[in-house]
Amino acid sequence: MKMMRIGNTPLQASRIAFGCMRLSEERKEALASVKAALEQGITLFDHADVYARGAREEIFSAIWDEVPGLRDKIILQSKCGIRFAGDPDPNAPKRYDFSYEHIVRSVEGSLRRLKTDYLDILLLHRPDMLMEPAEVARAFNELHRAGKVRYFGVSNHTAAQIQLLQKWLAQPIVVNQLLVSLLESQFLEVGVNLTTRPLLLKIRGDGTLEYCWLNDITIQAWSPLSGGALSGNLPNQPEERVQQTAELVAALAEAKGVSREAIVIGWLLRHPSGIQPVIGTTNPARIRAACQAVDVELNREEWYRLFVAGRGGDIP
Repeated sequence: MKMMRIGNTPLQASRIAFGCMRLSEERKEALASVKAALEQGITLFDHADVYARGAREEIFSAIWDEVPGLRDKIILQSKCGIRFAGDPDPNAPKRYDFSYEHIVRSVEGSLRRLKTDYLDILLLHRPDMLMEPAEVARAFNELHRAGKVRYFGVSNHTAAQIQLLQKWLAQPIVVNQLLVSLLESQFLEVGVNLTTRPLLLKIRGDGTLEYCWLNDITIQAWSPLSGGALSGNLPNQPEERVQQTAELVAALAEAKGVSREAIVIGWLLRHPSGIQPVIGTTNPARIRAACQAVDVELNREEWYRLFVAGRGGDIP
């Protein structure tokens, strides 16, 4: 497994990360997935307090008994900020919460479930429209001073939202986790042409990738495999662009002697900004297949052929 630096920190992480949202509820199956990732050299494991309402963090913690001494060899990352409907009273809606109290309480819960004294990275999950930056800063300062969180980041945030938050923070934002894949390339595409895309996509993608790249914020791509739509798990796609992209992925995989997953992930790794894909499959065979991507070489023509196919139309 090739390694990369997270942001401007000393953290050296695997080029591909493992997302724990879909870990099995069965301990044996869950640990088999985690061990498969470890065997491939994956060192960054991504969690969130809302994944199965904390159950995924709890079942992951069983790995400490299976692999003694592992904690200091891997990077644990979790997210907070989403609150479920009915929490704490029956009339409460689903919402986002970056209040001081919720951030601190969420981290304490994650640490307890993960059975660890610290998180390497904490991400704010989705933008809270009622965010008070000074409250976030107070929570981050307290968690950092107490040694409970080493570094901080965000998820699903635009460049402007990061700039706004960073103004109040003493710590640098080192990660932004975004939806980026062959089928969701808006963050890359903004530098080409968005005139045919809906306005919301223009807003979502405008300058965010370039801002993160410029400011040493590692871009982590969630759902990089698009749920298996391009790697043969969901055949006969109803959308023409998906079907055509899947066929191109299959052709390139055969020509290079690698898995389809490796082509899909390799496309992201080829981008010079240093995107770190967070794979979510729990199937050991697919984990191994995806990790082949670190050795895939796509030339400029192959990369653009995939890009054009994934976006569903030629570039200007």
